[in-house]
Amino acid sequence: MHNPSDILPVLSWPYVFDARGVARRFRHAAIFGALGALEPGEVMRFVNDHDPLPLLAQIEHHFGPRVEIGYVAREPGNIVIDFAVKAVD
Repeated sequence: MHNPSDILPVLSWPYVFDARGVARRFRHAAIFGALGALEPGEVMRFVNDHDPLPLLAQIEHHFGPRVEIGYVAREPGNIVIDFAVKAVD
C-alpha cells in the first residue's frame, strides 16, 4: 500500500521564471502574463543577468500593492527577485 505522500505531486516553490531563456522582445509580456496567473500567497522567483529597473517600475505601476518585490541576489550578472502576490482588500 502506498503512503499518500508518495503519490502526491511535488510542487516547485517558488515558481522560477528564468528570463535569460526568453527572447528579449517577449520578456515583459511573458513576465506580466506569469504574474497575472499567480494566486495570492504564491511567489515567482525571477532570474536575470541584469537588474531590470524599468520592468520593476512597470510592475509596480500595473500591479500596485498586489505584488511585493524583494531582491534575493543583486550582483552583476546574477539578479534574483521574488515577486510575492498578496491578497488586496
